[in-house]
Amino acid sequence: MKSRYAIILAAGQGTRMKSKLSKVLHPILGRPMIRYVMEALKPTSIEKLVTIVGHGAEDVKTNIGKDSDFVIQKEQLGTAHAVLQADEMLNDKSGTTIVVCGDTPLITTDTFQALFEYHEKSYSKATVLTAKMPDPTGYGRIIRNETGDVERIVEQKDADDKEKLVNEINTGTYCFDNEALFAALKRVKNDNVQQEYYLTDVIEILKQDGDKVSGFITDNQEETIGINDRLALSHAENMMKRRVNEYHLKNGVTITDPNNTYIGPQVTIEQDVTIYPGTILAGETHIEENAIIGPHSDIENSTIGKGTVVRQSVIRDSKIGNMVNIGPFAHIRPDSSIGDEVRVGNFVEIKKSVIDQHSKVPHLSYIGDAQLGKNINIGCGTITVNYDGKNKHTTTIEDDTFIGCNSNLIAPVTIKQGAYIAAGSTITDDVPEESLAIARARQTTKEGYAKKLKSKK
Repeated sequence: MKSRYAIILAAGQGTRMKSKLSKVLHPILGRPMIRYVMEALKPTSIEKLVTIVGHGAEDVKTNIGKDSDFVIQKEQLGTAHAVLQADEMLNDKSGTTIVVCGDTPLITTDTFQALFEYHEKSYSKATVLTAKMPDPTGYGRIIRNETGDVERIVEQKDADDKEKLVNEINTGTYCFDNEALFAALKRVKNDNVQQEYYLTDVIEILKQDGDKVSGFITDNQEETIGINDRLALSHAENMMKRRVNEYHLKNGVTITDPNNTYIGPQVTIEQDVTIYPGTILAGETHIEENAIIGPHSDIENSTIGKGTVVRQSVIRDSKIGNMVNIGPFAHIRPDSSIGDEVRVGNFVEIKKSVIDQHSKVPHLSYIGDAQLGKNINIGCGTITVNYDGKNKHTTTIEDDTFIGCNSNLIAPVTIKQGAYIAAGSTITDDVPEESLAIARARQTTKEGYAKKLKSKK
Protein backbone atom coordinates (compact mmCIF):
# COMPACT_ATOMS: atom_id res chain seq x y z
CA MET A 1 0.00 0.00 0.00
CA LYS A 2 1.21 3.51 -0.82
CA SER A 3 2.03 5.97 1.92
CA ARG A 4 -0.96 8.11 2.81
CA TYR A 5 -1.14 11.70 4.00
CA ALA A 6 -4.03 14.03 4.83
CA ILE A 7 -4.58 17.77 4.67
CA ILE A 8 -7.55 19.26 6.51
CA LEU A 9 -8.61 22.75 5.44
CA ALA A 10 -9.66 24.67 8.56
CA ALA A 11 -8.54 28.26 7.98
CA GLY A 12 -11.80 29.88 6.93
CA GLN A 13 -13.60 32.39 9.10
CA GLY A 14 -17.07 30.97 8.50
CA THR A 15 -18.77 34.37 8.47
CA ARG A 16 -22.18 32.84 7.79
CA MET A 17 -22.04 31.09 11.17
CA LYS A 18 -22.23 34.58 12.74
CA SER A 19 -20.02 33.53 15.62
CA LYS A 20 -16.72 34.41 17.27
CA LEU A 21 -15.98 30.69 17.48
CA SER A 22 -14.01 29.19 14.62
CA LYS A 23 -16.41 27.40 12.26
CA VAL A 24 -14.73 24.00 12.55
CA LEU A 25 -15.01 24.11 16.36
CA HIS A 26 -18.79 24.36 16.39
CA PRO A 27 -20.02 21.21 18.15
CA ILE A 28 -22.18 18.41 16.85
CA LEU A 29 -23.45 16.22 19.71
CA GLY A 30 -20.87 17.90 21.92
CA ARG A 31 -17.83 17.24 19.69
CA PRO A 32 -16.25 19.93 17.44
CA MET A 33 -17.01 19.13 13.82
CA ILE A 34 -13.32 18.95 12.84
CA ARG A 35 -12.83 16.11 15.35
CA TYR A 36 -15.28 13.99 13.35
CA VAL A 37 -13.15 14.47 10.25
CA MET A 38 -9.99 13.53 12.12
CA GLU A 39 -11.54 10.48 13.80
CA ALA A 40 -12.91 9.25 10.46
CA LEU A 41 -9.45 9.58 8.86
CA LYS A 42 -7.54 7.79 11.63
CA PRO A 43 -8.32 4.18 10.62
CA THR A 44 -7.23 4.78 7.00
CA SER A 45 -3.51 4.50 7.86
CA ILE A 46 -2.61 8.17 7.58
CA GLU A 47 1.14 8.64 8.16
CA LYS A 48 1.03 12.42 8.51
CA LEU A 49 -1.91 14.73 9.10
CA VAL A 50 -1.55 18.46 8.42
CA THR A 51 -4.26 20.94 9.39
CA ILE A 52 -4.30 24.33 7.67
CA VAL A 53 -5.47 26.93 10.20
CA GLY A 54 -6.14 30.65 9.97
CA HIS A 55 -8.99 32.38 11.78
CA GLY A 56 -9.08 31.20 15.38
CA ALA A 57 -5.86 29.26 14.80
CA GLU A 58 -4.86 29.03 18.47
CA ASP A 59 -8.26 27.71 19.51
CA VAL A 60 -8.19 25.07 16.77
CA LYS A 61 -4.65 24.03 17.70
CA THR A 62 -5.57 23.80 21.38
CA ASN A 63 -8.57 21.63 20.57
CA ILE A 64 -6.73 19.24 18.28
CA GLY A 65 -3.51 19.13 20.27
CA LYS A 66 -0.94 16.53 19.24
CA ASP A 67 -3.24 14.74 16.82
CA SER A 68 -2.08 16.88 13.88
CA ASP A 69 0.69 19.09 12.56
CA PHE A 70 -0.32 22.67 11.78
CA VAL A 71 0.42 25.32 9.20
CA ILE A 72 -1.02 28.83 9.40
CA GLN A 73 -2.53 30.34 6.27
CA LYS A 74 -1.98 34.01 7.10
CA GLU A 75 -4.04 35.25 4.15
CA GLN A 76 -7.07 33.34 2.91
CA LEU A 77 -6.37 33.38 -0.82
CA GLY A 78 -8.31 30.29 -1.87
CA THR A 79 -8.27 26.52 -1.43
CA ALA A 80 -5.21 25.91 -3.62
CA HIS A 81 -3.30 28.54 -1.66
CA ALA A 82 -4.38 26.80 1.58
CA VAL A 83 -3.12 23.38 0.45
CA LEU A 84 0.13 24.93 -0.76
CA GLN A 85 0.89 25.95 2.83
CA ALA A 86 1.68 22.26 3.50
CA ASP A 87 4.36 22.29 0.78
CA GLU A 88 7.29 22.33 3.18
CA MET A 89 5.93 19.36 5.15
CA LEU A 90 4.79 17.13 2.28
CA ASN A 91 6.26 18.10 -1.09
CA ASP A 92 9.14 15.62 -1.00
CA LYS A 93 6.98 12.62 -0.15
CA SER A 94 5.65 10.00 -2.53
CA GLY A 95 2.23 8.46 -2.03
CA THR A 96 -1.38 9.59 -1.80
CA THR A 97 -2.65 12.77 -0.15
CA ILE A 98 -6.29 13.29 0.71
CA VAL A 99 -7.55 16.87 0.96
CA VAL A 100 -10.72 17.33 2.99
CA CYS A 101 -12.53 20.29 4.47
CA GLY A 102 -12.79 20.57 8.26
CA ASP A 103 -16.48 21.45 7.96
CA THR A 104 -17.56 18.07 6.51
CA PRO A 105 -18.13 16.08 9.71
CA LEU A 106 -20.50 13.48 8.27
CA ILE A 107 -18.07 11.72 5.92
CA THR A 108 -17.41 8.25 7.30
CA THR A 109 -14.26 6.16 7.56
CA ASP A 110 -15.77 3.73 5.04
CA THR A 111 -16.09 6.50 2.47
CA PHE A 112 -12.56 7.77 3.02
CA GLN A 113 -11.18 4.23 2.79
CA ALA A 114 -13.15 3.49 -0.38
CA LEU A 115 -11.90 6.75 -1.95
CA PHE A 116 -8.28 5.88 -1.16
CA GLU A 117 -8.63 2.38 -2.58
CA TYR A 118 -10.42 3.53 -5.74
CA HIS A 119 -7.77 6.20 -6.35
CA GLU A 120 -4.83 3.85 -5.84
CA LYS A 121 -6.28 1.03 -7.95
CA SER A 122 -7.17 3.37 -10.84
CA TYR A 123 -3.60 4.76 -11.05
CA SER A 124 -5.04 8.27 -11.26
CA LYS A 125 -3.15 11.44 -10.45
CA ALA A 126 -6.31 12.77 -8.82
CA THR A 127 -9.65 11.36 -7.75
CA VAL A 128 -12.61 13.57 -6.88
CA LEU A 129 -15.15 12.41 -4.30
CA THR A 130 -18.48 13.06 -6.02
CA ALA A 131 -22.15 12.64 -5.19
CA LYS A 132 -25.39 12.66 -7.14
CA MET A 133 -27.76 15.30 -5.86
CA PRO A 134 -31.51 15.49 -6.60
CA ASP A 135 -31.01 19.27 -6.80
CA PRO A 136 -27.41 20.13 -7.72
CA THR A 137 -28.02 23.90 -7.82
CA GLY A 138 -25.05 25.82 -6.47
CA TYR A 139 -22.56 22.95 -6.73
CA GLY A 140 -19.71 22.45 -9.17
CA ARG A 141 -20.71 19.84 -11.78
CA ILE A 142 -18.57 16.83 -12.68
CA ILE A 143 -18.21 16.54 -16.44
CA ARG A 144 -16.93 13.14 -17.54
CA ASN A 145 -15.43 12.13 -20.89
CA GLU A 146 -16.27 9.12 -23.05
CA THR A 147 -14.05 6.82 -20.93
CA GLY A 148 -15.82 7.81 -17.71
CA ASP A 149 -12.90 9.82 -16.32
CA VAL A 150 -13.36 13.37 -15.04
CA GLU A 151 -12.85 15.83 -17.88
CA ARG A 152 -13.43 19.01 -15.87
CA ILE A 153 -15.32 20.57 -12.98
CA VAL A 154 -17.69 23.36 -13.98
CA GLU A 155 -18.94 25.79 -11.37
CA GLN A 156 -22.63 26.71 -11.33
CA LYS A 157 -22.00 30.24 -12.57
CA ASP A 158 -19.95 28.96 -15.51
CA ALA A 159 -22.18 26.04 -16.54
CA ASP A 160 -24.25 26.13 -19.73
CA ASP A 161 -27.82 24.82 -19.85
CA LYS A 162 -26.72 21.26 -20.67
CA GLU A 163 -24.10 21.18 -17.94
CA LYS A 164 -26.61 22.47 -15.39
CA LEU A 165 -28.65 19.31 -15.96
CA VAL A 166 -25.75 17.18 -14.67
CA ASN A 167 -26.54 16.05 -11.12
CA GLU A 168 -23.11 14.66 -10.22
CA ILE A 169 -21.38 17.26 -8.07
CA ASN A 170 -17.96 17.97 -6.60
CA THR A 171 -17.94 17.43 -2.80
CA GLY A 172 -14.65 19.26 -2.24
CA THR A 173 -12.79 16.13 -1.10
CA TYR A 174 -9.94 14.81 -3.26
CA CYS A 175 -7.20 12.21 -3.39
CA PHE A 176 -4.01 13.22 -5.20
CA ASP A 177 -0.70 11.73 -6.13
CA ASN A 178 1.28 13.81 -3.65
CA GLU A 179 4.15 14.79 -5.95
CA ALA A 180 1.77 15.69 -8.79
CA LEU A 181 -0.34 17.76 -6.40
CA PHE A 182 2.43 20.05 -5.20
CA ALA A 183 3.93 20.38 -8.66
CA ALA A 184 0.54 21.50 -10.02
CA LEU A 185 -0.18 23.83 -7.10
CA LYS A 186 2.78 25.97 -8.04
CA ARG A 187 1.21 26.51 -11.48
CA VAL A 188 -2.23 27.60 -10.27
CA LYS A 189 -3.05 31.23 -11.15
CA ASN A 190 -5.53 33.64 -9.60
CA ASP A 191 -6.84 35.28 -12.79
CA ASN A 192 -10.48 35.21 -11.71
CA VAL A 193 -12.95 37.69 -10.28
CA GLN A 194 -12.12 36.81 -6.66
CA GLN A 195 -8.38 36.73 -7.39
CA GLU A 196 -8.11 33.49 -5.46
CA TYR A 197 -6.21 30.26 -6.11
CA TYR A 198 -8.70 27.40 -6.57
CA LEU A 199 -7.93 23.75 -5.91
CA THR A 200 -10.19 22.77 -8.79
CA ASP A 201 -7.64 24.39 -11.11
CA VAL A 202 -5.23 21.59 -10.15
CA ILE A 203 -7.63 19.19 -11.87
CA GLU A 204 -7.50 21.27 -15.03
CA ILE A 205 -3.68 21.43 -14.95
CA LEU A 206 -3.41 17.66 -14.55
CA LYS A 207 -5.78 17.14 -17.48
CA GLN A 208 -3.72 19.53 -19.63
CA ASP A 209 -0.67 17.40 -18.82
CA GLY A 210 -2.51 14.30 -20.02
CA ASP A 211 -2.87 12.80 -16.53
CA LYS A 212 -5.79 10.64 -15.49
CA VAL A 213 -8.41 12.19 -13.18
CA SER A 214 -11.12 9.92 -11.76
CA GLY A 215 -14.36 10.47 -9.92
CA PHE A 216 -15.56 8.24 -7.09
CA ILE A 217 -19.30 8.47 -6.39
CA THR A 218 -20.35 8.06 -2.78
CA ASP A 219 -23.55 6.13 -2.15
CA ASN A 220 -24.79 8.62 0.45
CA GLN A 221 -24.82 12.22 -0.72
CA GLU A 222 -26.00 13.41 2.72
CA GLU A 223 -22.63 12.68 4.31
CA THR A 224 -20.79 15.06 1.99
CA ILE A 225 -22.57 18.27 3.01
CA GLY A 226 -20.43 21.14 4.27
CA ILE A 227 -21.46 23.21 7.30
CA ASN A 228 -21.60 26.89 6.40
CA ASP A 229 -24.30 28.24 8.73
CA ARG A 230 -26.34 27.36 11.80
CA LEU A 231 -29.10 25.82 9.70
CA ALA A 232 -26.69 23.36 8.10
CA LEU A 233 -25.18 22.71 11.55
CA SER A 234 -28.63 21.79 12.85
CA HIS A 235 -29.24 19.43 9.91
CA ALA A 236 -25.85 17.80 10.49
CA GLU A 237 -26.58 17.34 14.19
CA ASN A 238 -29.88 15.63 13.39
CA MET A 239 -28.19 13.31 10.90
CA MET A 240 -25.38 12.49 13.32
CA LYS A 241 -27.87 11.92 16.13
CA ARG A 242 -29.82 9.51 13.94
CA ARG A 243 -26.62 7.71 12.91
CA VAL A 244 -25.44 7.28 16.50
CA ASN A 245 -28.85 6.23 17.81
CA GLU A 246 -29.31 3.69 15.01
CA TYR A 247 -25.94 2.19 15.86
CA HIS A 248 -27.00 1.60 19.47
CA LEU A 249 -30.45 0.34 18.49
CA LYS A 250 -28.85 -2.27 16.23
CA ASN A 251 -26.60 -3.32 19.12
CA GLY A 252 -29.38 -4.17 21.54
CA VAL A 253 -30.17 -0.86 23.24
CA THR A 254 -33.80 0.22 23.63
CA ILE A 255 -34.25 3.92 22.85
CA THR A 256 -37.93 4.65 23.26
CA ASP A 257 -37.86 7.97 21.38
CA PRO A 258 -34.72 8.35 19.22
CA ASN A 259 -35.79 11.78 17.99
CA ASN A 260 -35.54 13.14 21.53
CA THR A 261 -32.50 11.26 22.80
CA TYR A 262 -28.99 12.71 22.47
CA ILE A 263 -26.05 10.31 22.62
CA GLY A 264 -22.51 11.54 22.00
CA PRO A 265 -20.14 9.74 19.63
CA GLN A 266 -17.81 8.54 22.41
CA VAL A 267 -20.56 7.03 24.56
CA THR A 268 -20.58 3.24 24.91
CA ILE A 269 -23.72 1.32 25.88
CA GLU A 270 -24.14 -2.36 26.62
CA GLN A 271 -27.07 -4.57 25.61
CA ASP A 272 -30.51 -4.38 27.21
CA VAL A 273 -30.12 -0.83 28.42
CA THR A 274 -33.31 1.24 28.17
CA ILE A 275 -33.10 4.97 27.47
CA TYR A 276 -36.16 7.18 27.83
CA PRO A 277 -36.83 10.53 26.06
CA GLY A 278 -35.04 13.75 26.90
CA THR A 279 -31.86 11.95 27.94
CA ILE A 280 -28.42 13.39 27.11
CA LEU A 281 -25.40 11.08 27.27
CA ALA A 282 -22.13 12.90 26.59
CA GLY A 283 -18.36 12.58 26.74
CA GLU A 284 -16.77 9.24 27.60
CA THR A 285 -19.84 7.85 29.34
CA HIS A 286 -20.32 4.09 29.66
CA ILE A 287 -23.67 2.48 30.48
CA GLU A 288 -23.64 -1.16 31.58
CA GLU A 289 -26.28 -3.77 30.78
CA ASN A 290 -29.88 -3.57 32.02
CA ALA A 291 -29.55 0.01 33.25
CA ILE A 292 -32.55 2.31 32.85
CA ILE A 293 -31.75 5.92 32.04
CA GLY A 294 -34.27 8.78 31.93
CA PRO A 295 -36.54 10.32 31.16
CA HIS A 296 -34.73 13.67 31.15
CA SER A 297 -31.39 12.62 32.58
CA ASP A 298 -28.08 14.31 31.74
CA ILE A 299 -24.94 12.19 32.14
CA GLU A 300 -21.41 13.15 31.12
CA ASN A 301 -18.05 11.35 31.46
CA SER A 302 -19.50 8.85 33.90
CA THR A 303 -19.91 5.09 34.32
CA ILE A 304 -23.32 3.68 35.18
CA GLY A 305 -23.37 0.13 36.56
CA LYS A 306 -25.53 -2.88 35.74
CA GLY A 307 -29.23 -2.58 36.51
CA THR A 308 -28.92 0.98 37.81
CA VAL A 309 -31.86 3.36 37.38
CA VAL A 310 -31.28 7.09 36.80
CA ARG A 311 -34.42 9.22 36.49
CA GLN A 312 -34.56 12.99 35.85
CA SER A 313 -31.07 13.48 37.26
CA VAL A 314 -27.68 14.98 36.41
CA ILE A 315 -24.40 13.06 36.76
CA ARG A 316 -20.94 14.46 35.97
CA ASP A 317 -17.51 12.77 36.00
CA SER A 318 -18.53 10.07 38.47
CA LYS A 319 -18.77 6.32 38.88
CA ILE A 320 -22.10 4.73 39.76
CA GLY A 321 -22.22 1.09 40.87
CA ASN A 322 -24.65 -1.75 40.15
CA MET A 323 -28.35 -1.74 41.08
CA VAL A 324 -28.21 1.87 42.25
CA ASN A 325 -31.37 3.95 42.28
CA ILE A 326 -30.86 7.65 41.54
CA GLY A 327 -33.47 10.39 41.37
CA PRO A 328 -35.73 11.88 40.50
CA PHE A 329 -34.00 15.26 40.54
CA ALA A 330 -30.68 14.22 42.04
CA HIS A 331 -27.37 15.88 41.17
CA ILE A 332 -24.16 13.82 41.27
CA ARG A 333 -21.27 16.24 40.89
CA PRO A 334 -17.71 15.41 39.75
CA ASP A 335 -15.39 12.96 41.50
CA SER A 336 -18.15 11.05 43.23
CA SER A 337 -18.26 7.26 43.60
CA ILE A 338 -21.52 5.53 44.43
CA GLY A 339 -21.35 1.88 45.50
CA ASP A 340 -23.68 -1.00 44.66
CA GLU A 341 -27.33 -0.93 45.74
CA VAL A 342 -27.18 2.64 47.03
CA ARG A 343 -30.23 4.89 46.98
CA VAL A 344 -29.80 8.58 46.11
CA GLY A 345 -33.25 10.10 46.14
CA ASN A 346 -35.24 13.23 45.39
CA PHE A 347 -33.38 16.55 45.41
CA VAL A 348 -30.14 15.13 46.77
CA GLU A 349 -26.79 16.66 45.80
CA ILE A 350 -23.60 14.59 46.03
CA LYS A 351 -20.25 16.33 45.53
CA LYS A 352 -16.79 14.74 45.53
CA SER A 353 -17.93 11.99 47.87
CA VAL A 354 -17.76 8.22 48.25
CA ILE A 355 -20.87 6.29 49.29
CA ASP A 356 -20.35 2.58 49.91
CA GLN A 357 -22.76 -0.32 49.38
CA HIS A 358 -26.37 -0.42 50.65
CA SER A 359 -26.36 3.12 52.01
CA LYS A 360 -29.31 5.49 51.49
CA VAL A 361 -29.57 9.24 51.02
CA PRO A 362 -33.28 9.31 50.23
CA HIS A 363 -34.16 13.01 49.92
CA LEU A 364 -33.35 16.69 50.35
CA SER A 365 -29.75 16.35 51.50
CA TYR A 366 -26.31 17.70 50.58
CA ILE A 367 -23.35 15.33 50.86
CA GLY A 368 -20.10 17.10 49.95
CA ASP A 369 -16.46 16.08 50.53
CA ALA A 370 -17.63 13.05 52.47
CA GLN A 371 -16.66 9.41 52.95
CA LEU A 372 -19.68 7.25 53.70
CA GLY A 373 -19.43 3.57 54.59
CA LYS A 374 -21.90 0.68 54.19
CA ASN A 375 -25.50 0.39 55.41
CA ILE A 376 -25.87 4.04 56.36
CA ASN A 377 -29.20 5.85 56.50
CA ILE A 378 -29.06 9.60 55.94
CA GLY A 379 -32.22 11.35 57.16
CA CYS A 380 -34.03 14.01 55.17
CA GLY A 381 -32.41 17.43 55.15
CA THR A 382 -28.95 16.32 56.30
CA ILE A 383 -25.99 18.52 55.36
CA THR A 384 -22.28 17.78 55.53
CA VAL A 385 -21.02 21.30 56.25
CA ASN A 386 -17.77 21.10 54.32
CA TYR A 387 -16.72 24.74 53.80
CA ASP A 388 -15.47 27.13 56.47
CA GLY A 389 -15.25 30.11 54.13
CA LYS A 390 -11.67 29.36 53.16
CA ASN A 391 -11.04 25.60 53.03
CA LYS A 392 -13.01 22.43 52.35
CA HIS A 393 -13.05 19.69 55.01
CA THR A 394 -14.02 16.02 55.04
CA THR A 395 -16.90 14.32 56.83
CA THR A 396 -16.42 10.61 57.54
CA ILE A 397 -19.45 8.45 58.35
CA GLU A 398 -18.61 4.84 59.14
CA ASP A 399 -20.67 1.67 58.54
CA ASP A 400 -24.11 1.02 60.04
CA THR A 401 -24.73 4.56 61.27
CA PHE A 402 -28.06 6.37 61.37
CA ILE A 403 -28.20 10.12 60.75
CA GLY A 404 -31.46 11.70 61.87
CA CYS A 405 -33.37 14.23 59.81
CA ASN A 406 -32.25 17.84 59.58
CA SER A 407 -28.74 17.17 60.91
CA ASN A 408 -25.71 19.38 60.26
CA LEU A 409 -22.36 17.59 60.36
CA ILE A 410 -19.69 20.29 60.73
CA ALA A 411 -16.50 19.04 59.03
CA PRO A 412 -13.93 17.89 59.81
CA VAL A 413 -15.86 15.33 61.79
CA THR A 414 -16.11 11.53 62.06
CA ILE A 415 -19.21 9.56 62.95
CA LYS A 416 -17.96 6.16 64.12
CA GLN A 417 -19.47 2.78 63.27
CA GLY A 418 -22.97 2.09 64.53
CA ALA A 419 -23.55 5.55 65.97
CA TYR A 420 -26.89 7.41 65.94
CA ILE A 421 -27.36 11.13 65.40
CA ALA A 422 -30.58 12.54 66.80
CA ALA A 423 -32.78 14.50 64.44
CA GLY A 424 -32.12 18.22 64.35
CA SER A 425 -28.58 17.95 65.70
CA THR A 426 -25.58 20.09 64.77
CA ILE A 427 -22.54 17.86 65.27
CA THR A 428 -19.15 19.51 65.75
CA ASP A 429 -17.23 16.73 67.54
CA ASP A 430 -16.45 13.14 66.60
CA VAL A 431 -19.06 10.61 67.73
CA PRO A 432 -17.80 7.29 69.20
CA GLU A 433 -18.98 3.86 68.09
CA GLU A 434 -22.50 2.76 69.04
CA SER A 435 -23.21 6.16 70.61
CA LEU A 436 -26.20 8.46 70.40
CA ALA A 437 -25.28 12.10 69.79
CA ILE A 438 -27.84 14.81 70.56
CA ALA A 439 -26.87 18.41 69.83
CA ARG A 440 -29.97 20.56 70.11
CA ALA A 441 -31.70 22.74 72.69
CA ARG A 442 -34.05 20.95 75.09
CA GLN A 443 -37.69 21.55 74.19
CA THR A 444 -39.63 24.02 76.29
CA THR A 445 -43.45 23.98 76.20
CA LYS A 446 -45.52 26.89 77.54
CA GLU A 447 -49.08 25.70 77.86
CA GLY A 448 -51.78 28.18 76.89
CA TYR A 449 -49.26 30.65 75.45
CA ALA A 450 -50.71 30.47 71.95
CA LYS A 451 -54.11 31.47 73.29
CA LYS A 452 -52.50 34.45 75.04
CA LEU A 453 -50.84 35.60 71.80
CA LYS A 454 -54.12 35.39 69.90
CA SER A 455 -55.90 37.51 72.50
CA LYS A 456 -53.28 40.25 72.09
CA LYS A 457 -54.03 40.41 68.37
